[in-house]
Amino acid sequence: MLEIHVAVAKIGHQNALESGNTLEMIERPSGGFSLVLVDGRGSGRGAKTLSNLVATRAISLLKDGARDGAVARAVHDYLYTYRMGQVSATLNILSVDFVSGDILMSRNNPAPFFVINTQGLHTYNDPALPIGLHAMTRPVISGLPIEAYTYVVLFTEGLLHAGERFGEDMELSNYLAGWPAAEGRRSEELTEDLLQRALELERGQLAQDIGIVTLAVLPANRHDNVRRMRVAVPFEQVKRIYLSENQIV
Repeated sequence: MLEIHVAVAKIGHQNALESGNTLEMIERPSGGFSLVLVDGRGSGRGAKTLSNLVATRAISLLKDGARDGAVARAVHDYLYTYRMGQVSATLNILSVDFVSGDILMSRNNPAPFFVINTQGLHTYNDPALPIGLHAMTRPVISGLPIEAYTYVVLFTEGLLHAGERFGEDMELSNYLAGWPAAEGRRSEELTEDLLQRALELERGQLAQDIGIVTLAVLPANRHDNVRRMRVAVPFEQVKRIYLSENQIV
């Protein structure tokens, strides 16, 4: 039996709590699940609103059973029409299909994605346009089988550009090429390593929002068929001032 692990890390530029990236996950009606990663191409409230809009649209269509490529095209058409070709966003749909036994990637993102397995590092960097700008934009679709010791790494453009303003290079391909896939390390370890590398290169203050998703297919250590999810979200507690018994500021 195999077990699929997913780890996500998101952080806003200048370490802001709110990122222009949005990540959503949904169980597929026919079995399996999909992850939608959207970059609103900017930072702050406007970028977050845009990425939420795109992600919500994609999740709604996936929930109805639409295929990933059709979802990406429909979301593009919606954004292109709604914003009249004036706003862009990057879109990745990563799906694990239990029926076909495949991992599928539908990509409208200039940034590549990587697959690591026991044969080494594989880079998927066919040219892909963001959604929203050009009328006939289509996704680039890739597929691979669900096999043990497979890692899929996708991210928003901020990760690629980490350190550039200081003359540093993320050297992402070199780092991932050295990842020991056969050791079966958890997806959280790889995600955190990439995030910490970016923070080091950016001197702790990111110039762009960063979103990272790592999926790992590993041999199962248990056989109880229980699905588990762990989420950790930072929250800055709001200070409330009590003026009277019935008034809160």
